[in-house]
Amino acid sequence: MIVVAAGIVSRKGKIMLCQRRPGDRLGLKWEFPGGKLEKGETPQQALERELREELAIETRTGRIFDVQYSRENDSELLILFFYTEILSGEPQTVDCQAIAWTERESLLSFDLAANDMRVAARLASE
Repeated sequence: MIVVAAGIVSRKGKIMLCQRRPGDRLGLKWEFPGGKLEKGETPQQALERELREELAIETRTGRIFDVQYSRENDSELLILFFYTEILSGEPQTVDCQAIAWTERESLLSFDLAANDMRVAARLASE
């Protein structure tokens, strides 16, 4: 099973989404930023590392918001979505195509990956 930690990063009432690069799996889809856990990492450590590597920001992982599970062929994916706070830095497109800041009610207007869509729907309804 692949375990991923994703961040719901908010600032001034808007939530950050990242667009995958064209050649990536699910290319050009929008998602909450994050990535796979490496051996020996907690989900929180993985999320903070991924956001540092992919967006050049330092963050603090907060409470968990949602968990999504999916199975595709012989692959299982578990995504843990955490509220996340930026401590320092301005997000850069180091390892993504684009970054967008959007209102909760506009999250569903983005072409989101399926697991992210379910989380966005929940966020938009709050």
